[in-house]
Amino acid sequence: MSRRAVTSDGLRLAVGTLTALRVPPPSRVDRAVAGAGMLLAPVAALVPAAAVAVVMAAGTALQAPPLLVGALAVGALALSTRGLHLDGLADTADGLGSSYDRERALAVMRTGDVGPMGTATLVVVLLGQAAALSGLSSLSWWRAALLAGLGVVVSRSMLPIACAVGIPAARSEGLGATVAGSVRRPWAVAVVLATAAVTCALLAGAGVPWWVGVVAVAVCTGVVAAVIARCSNRFGGITGDVLGAVVELALLAGWAALSVGAGMGAASLG
Repeated sequence: MSRRAVTSDGLRLAVGTLTALRVPPPSRVDRAVAGAGMLLAPVAALVPAAAVAVVMAAGTALQAPPLLVGALAVGALALSTRGLHLDGLADTADGLGSSYDRERALAVMRTGDVGPMGTATLVVVLLGQAAALSGLSSLSWWRAALLAGLGVVVSRSMLPIACAVGIPAARSEGLGATVAGSVRRPWAVAVVLATAAVTCALLAGAGVPWWVGVVAVAVCTGVVAAVIARCSNRFGGITGDVLGAVVELALLAGWAALSVGAGMGAASLG
């Protein structure tokens, strides 16, 4: 299979899996395509990032209540991704919160029902995300939109790290088994560094301290490392649900870091 074909199928996999857009399915899905799909996750993230940015721009320009704007932006993101990652977050929380052994915990995650732990986790994370976005209300409408969109892209750039070689799948079937260990570590690091570089450049161009981008990416990476370590210890590896949890928790961490960092530099924006 040619590199061009792998890239094309990888992009289709990324867009079809990570967004609500309808695209032709990949001609085949093997380890190479799965790895390409995860590497291209930040590119696919431009779609939900645009949805969030539009809501943030409109709400901030209209001077709507900040928390309301943040909540609507989070809702727009959920619609643009079919709530896939939120479902994974809830299932992962239920699995981690169960007192069962590994196999029964994985069975809990497969049921699709949301238990008390999953519900509580969703409420806290969604509220935190909306609150983090509301902190961008002190910025101009286009800066608020830019930072909100960047947070989405940064969170998806964590997927190559979560799927790097050496991280096993918890099950022998499902999305997790397809993508686990499919990304070479140097490529995973390269994607994160490239995302950090682009984020810092865009922030500097918008008058926001460039180091805010470094902090955001570093915080996200730390959160992802902690989630992967915990899930690997509890489940024996990752699943598609764990990847959803990685995205949502990285998003919360990224938005919080961008909001706090931009607030610290708000005086220089004028």
